[in-house]
Amino acid sequence: MRTLVIGSGGREHAIVRRLLHDPDVTEVHAAPGNAGMAADATIHQVDINRGSAVADLAARIAADLVVIGPEAPLVHGVADAVRAREIPCFGPSAQAARLEGSKAFAKEVMAAAGVPTAMAVVCDTVDQVEAALDRFGAPYVVKDDGLAAGKGVVVTRDRTIALAHAKSCGTVVIEEYLDGPEVSLFCVTDGESVVPFPPAQDFKRAHDGDAGPNTGGMGAYSPLPWLPDDFVDDVLARVVVPTIDEMRSRGTPFVGALYTGLAVTARGVRVVEFNARFGDPDIQPVFARLRSGLGGLLLAAATGRLAEHPGPHWDPAAAVSVVLAAPGYPEAPRTGDPLTGLDAAAELPGVDVLHAGTRLDSGGSIVSSGGRVLSVTALGADLDAARDAAYAGLTRISLDGGHHRTDIALAAARGEVTVPAPPDPS
Repeated sequence: MRTLVIGSGGREHAIVRRLLHDPDVTEVHAAPGNAGMAADATIHQVDINRGSAVADLAARIAADLVVIGPEAPLVHGVADAVRAREIPCFGPSAQAARLEGSKAFAKEVMAAAGVPTAMAVVCDTVDQVEAALDRFGAPYVVKDDGLAAGKGVVVTRDRTIALAHAKSCGTVVIEEYLDGPEVSLFCVTDGESVVPFPPAQDFKRAHDGDAGPNTGGMGAYSPLPWLPDDFVDDVLARVVVPTIDEMRSRGTPFVGALYTGLAVTARGVRVVEFNARFGDPDIQPVFARLRSGLGGLLLAAATGRLAEHPGPHWDPAAAVSVVLAAPGYPEAPRTGDPLTGLDAAAELPGVDVLHAGTRLDSGGSIVSSGGRVLSVTALGADLDAARDAAYAGLTRISLDGGHHRTDIALAAARGEVTVPAPPDPS
């Protein structure tokens, strides 16, 4: 099977690595890729938001499967263009990708499907925003309605900051604040059948203790030992399957990876958001635990044969992924700094270095090219062992001014993550 992966982030590098472990995959191509992907795959330069350009590339290399990683090409209809050339594509249509492309649309679908989520108001004017902020109170949750690379959400107790963010976005969704820990659940679907992956938890804030600004994600881990055993089955029944059914009933079946961001609250599970693709970095520790082929699973979803697939197999071990960010990230990341120690980190047992914001300079050296530069993902017998391995790998890598969180999966490893108790009915 010849595969083409579209994208250049840590998520795409993780997909490439998993495809390389699949004996049914004979070639892996990527566009536009990054410095790490260049060592693993054949790299092509293409405008990934132009459907015709991606479809032409897929046809030229005779791809058996195209996997679209980032959200922007999906919202721009790149998957539609690839399918129009009769090439199997893993990724939703532009209409289905609106689940991520518009927070307001996602709320509409959830309401129609009876999916539990936060109460929300869609606002187009400052007066509407102010009324919604007053209605829900602090902490204020303000979400840009459109794509914002994981950074369009502000959660704050400062009303001035919340209002300023809303004014900078145009249409926004103001939501009630949801208490309790958050969970990432990824499912692969062909529009009818659904295959869930093990849950993960990611860390959005820039600094330890969930301090600092919101980011695209600073680390993640899997599994989540504090979740109840029936968690995935419950979310499938109450959230994922109703959503997939609703999308199909609208004539816009969702084919690809559906990310469900969930809050485990005192009132039960509530959907925080949907994404129309695998998340970054929270898919990375999940992929680290995958022990069966990824290519066949994604091809089955892309071709409507997911019910015939035997399903994935998972390592019971724990995995932790820690992001190394550029100086100034997320506000104003500095790029162009050299990276050293990458090979030394990758030589450690159970450690994988996944590139995101990297490129090769004119001399062939690897330098930073984005805010989240790379992640170090490691397997271990338990979360403590996986944490130790991931951070051991990270200490071998040097990036001038780079920063990372030191508390990824720490609370879970200590048994300190708890689900809020339901309110006393009396």
